[in-house]
Amino acid sequence: MDLQLTAVFRKVPEGFIAYVEELPGANTQGETLEEARDNLREAALLVIEANRVLASERGGEDGDVIREPFQLSA
Repeated sequence: MDLQLTAVFRKVPEGFIAYVEELPGANTQGETLEEARDNLREAALLVIEANRVLASERGGEDGDVIREPFQLSA
């Protein structure tokens, strides 16, 4: 899947803080830029997985619901 998002890194005295602009909740930190990048990759995957679990638990919407894979490429 090709989906390009924007990672933002900010230098702070303790190292770096990082977040994905388009994915609320995907944020982290690291002592080095490389550690922050690795942590952010993991945080983004965890947020997506958590959203999938929450969506599958909802299930009981009113009316007919169609769920299907959705691929987004630029």
